[in-house]
Amino acid sequence: MSKVTSKLQVTIPKTIAERYRIRPGDDIEWAEGDEVIRIQPRRRRARRAGTRVEQLRCFDDATKRQARRQQELDEPPQPTDRGWTREELHDRAGSR
Repeated sequence: MSKVTSKLQVTIPKTIAERYRIRPGDDIEWAEGDEVIRIQPRRRRARRAGTRVEQLRCFDDATKRQARRQQELDEPPQPTDRGWTREELHDRAGSR
C-alpha cells in the first residue's frame, strides 16, 4: 500500500516497479475508469541494437571522434594574423 504525499506524489512499490521495469525518470500514464485509476508505464521505443559487428563499428567511430575532439582541446590556439601586434599598439598609444 502506498500513501499520497502533501505534493500528491505516490511511491510505486519496489516489487511492482521491478516487475514492470519502471525506473527513476520513466514516464507513467494515468487512466481513469469508473471506480478505478489505472497506472501504466509509457511504452518505450525499442532500440535496435544491431549486430555485434555494427555495435563495435559504432563504438570505434565514437572513440575516433572523441580522440579528435580531445586533440583539438589539447592543441594551443593558433594566432591569427590581424595585421598588427600587441607591441605596435603599445608603441602607438604612448604613455598617459
